[in-house]
Amino acid sequence: MQRSIPWLWIVLGGLLLLAPGAIGRLLLDVAEGLTFLLVVLPLLAAGAGLIAWQVLKRRVHACEACGVTSFATDVCPACGTLYPTDSSGSPGSTDAPAIDARNVTINVDAVEVPTVDRQKSSN
Repeated sequence: MQRSIPWLWIVLGGLLLLAPGAIGRLLLDVAEGLTFLLVVLPLLAAGAGLIAWQVLKRRVHACEACGVTSFATDVCPACGTLYPTDSSGSPGSTDAPAIDARNVTINVDAVEVPTVDRQKSSN
């Protein structure tokens, strides 16, 4: 048995959209808010996920001795090797000493580079 098409409800919905009264405006505002949430929430979730990924990436360390990756520890859980820490106490590379840029002088020597005459090279 086929159901009949609810023409009455379709006409009433069309009238509410074409000439909205108080109830029609309320329904349009609700639909507008839901549409806004459907667009903005995924963008906010993506931004929060990106920030969380960056925070997690900073806390994950790979052991230089055995290669095991661990999360926010000072000692490798597999071999017991201490992770290197910088002066701020956070894990990082301490291979290069910290240099105060205000007390450093860089000497630069100017060197003349020979130029090639294009007319002579094309012949």
